[in-house]
Amino acid sequence: MSTIFSVGLSGLNAAQNALNTTSNNISNVYTPGYNRELTILGQSRADAGVQVNDIQRQFNQYVASQLNAATSSSSALKTYENQISQIDNLLADREAGLAPLMQNFFSSLEDLAGAPSDPAARQGVLGTTNTLTAQFRAFDSYLQDMQEGINGQIKDEVTQINNMTEQLATLNREIALARARSGSAPNSLLNQRDQLVAELSERMDLRLEIQDGKSYNISLPNGQPLVSGTNHYKLEAMDAPNDPQRTVLGYKDSGGSLIPLPESTIKGGALGGLMTFRAETLDKTQNQIGQLAVSMAVGFNEQHRLGQDLDGNQGGDFFSIGQPQAYSFPRNTSDAEIETASFDAANIDKLRATDYTIRFQGGEPQITRKDNGQAVPSGEISWEDNVLSFGGMTLEFSDTPNNGDRFEVQPVRRAAANMESQIIDLDKIAAGSFVAKGGDLAVSGLRAEAGAFGNATAHDFTLSTTGGVTTVTTPDPSDFTVNGQPYDGAIGIEPGDRINLDGVEFVVDSVPGDGEDATLSLSVAASGTGDNRNALALQNLQSEALVAGRSSLSQAYGGMVSDVGNQTNIVKVNLDARQGLTEQLKAVQQSESGVNLDEEAANLIRYQQFYMANARVIDTASTVFDTILGLRN
Repeated sequence: MSTIFSVGLSGLNAAQNALNTTSNNISNVYTPGYNRELTILGQSRADAGVQVNDIQRQFNQYVASQLNAATSSSSALKTYENQISQIDNLLADREAGLAPLMQNFFSSLEDLAGAPSDPAARQGVLGTTNTLTAQFRAFDSYLQDMQEGINGQIKDEVTQINNMTEQLATLNREIALARARSGSAPNSLLNQRDQLVAELSERMDLRLEIQDGKSYNISLPNGQPLVSGTNHYKLEAMDAPNDPQRTVLGYKDSGGSLIPLPESTIKGGALGGLMTFRAETLDKTQNQIGQLAVSMAVGFNEQHRLGQDLDGNQGGDFFSIGQPQAYSFPRNTSDAEIETASFDAANIDKLRATDYTIRFQGGEPQITRKDNGQAVPSGEISWEDNVLSFGGMTLEFSDTPNNGDRFEVQPVRRAAANMESQIIDLDKIAAGSFVAKGGDLAVSGLRAEAGAFGNATAHDFTLSTTGGVTTVTTPDPSDFTVNGQPYDGAIGIEPGDRINLDGVEFVVDSVPGDGEDATLSLSVAASGTGDNRNALALQNLQSEALVAGRSSLSQAYGGMVSDVGNQTNIVKVNLDARQGLTEQLKAVQQSESGVNLDEEAANLIRYQQFYMANARVIDTASTVFDTILGLRN
């Protein structure tokens, strides 16, 4: 008779546990990270009745890992898309973009060429100039604000990640203690830990290793640990050693030193999306805007100095522009610093929209482009007397760097921030021609420095070739330089040499044949108020290949807008695809781990009947027992 009671009682206990589990599922149907639980029943060891073997959590580690990886990618692309859309909208604006303002600027030059002495035409040039330069500065300011905003977001993400890794280490400890006490971990703690891993995946991509099937170890993609058992290791937001304006991730090594991690370490999550966007799009766009501003300013200044204003003076610089920025690495062993950095107007066609890393080895600079990782050919580098020239700029060092010393150079990153008009007086616009040239010597690249023709108003430059050697017959060798060096009569002049004669520079395209002479005549041009020759030349700059020696200003800007637009479209397409995969994996995960209210309602009825049936067993046993006792009476 006692067996019937024990069987019924075991059934009541089992039904009660099953009802509790079902009610817990229903209560947590909207709890993030909750995994549905099942009551696993088994036959009692006494071969009579039922027992609860386990309250089993419906969790698939493989599906969860796939979902976390997809979530990490989706979060990165979503962050990337939010950021790049802002740049895309900025550049493509038909009213506030640079394209219509550059067109207005060159249209005003056309008006100036039509009436070079008209004050209204000159005022129109100054007005469009100020509007254009203000927009260049506004673009730079907007992009720089994005740089600073990303620095702040990176710091916030690092703080959240450190909090999560600390919580994960704490949960590892609590789960280990729970296992030690009861032999199994509370499902609630396991759910919290898996939910933390899922939330952490939204912020960064990570590696998860389950030690002995129990403890979670979290590490960066490069293997650096963040959580190891009950220990956690913090990331730190730090200034980049090569650029104090840039925030990167730092990690303390075994010696306690803070080591910067490569920016490519983190690819996934919101943190990875921010850093990838900055490296792939923001830096590039900021450099392209700077390159456009520098190319326009330098090209325009060069032509303006070839002109003559209404006072009969040589034209001065029309634009001012920001100069290259340079930083030394903190671990350099020498005290050498880059004292001055400036643009090389004669080689401005070599200017590129990229940053450079300079490393000295064997007393020679080795220069690497940061946009594609390629080395700058040695033939394009000049290193002499602590002056380094390459890529359309010149750097002057305070001393000779030691082997291993490194420097970061940003030629055009912030150049547009200081783009301004240098002309205030209407009469100072050099619409007339200042330099007149003649003769039969083939030259190109004519440019005039400030204060050209300071020694005379006219010069003849005559070459004579005898026995295959081309020498200068006029003027005196002390009056000119060749490629920035004193003239060497033993070497003579060769095609491609750049000559500077009394502040006027030109490149010799070809030399006369053996036994022949050729002369270039340079003089101050006769100019009047109606002279529009330089105004026409300034207007023609609109179609010249000022940017990198191969693109006009409008072509370069159009290419930049197209590039950002294409990248925006690619990111959006990839985001749609990745979000679709994420939703599919989430559906798979929910089909196994999610709570279905219809199913749980059915379970309530089933376990209620189970409970009532077992209660009836006990009631029947009690009736039988009372009957037997009544027989004795």
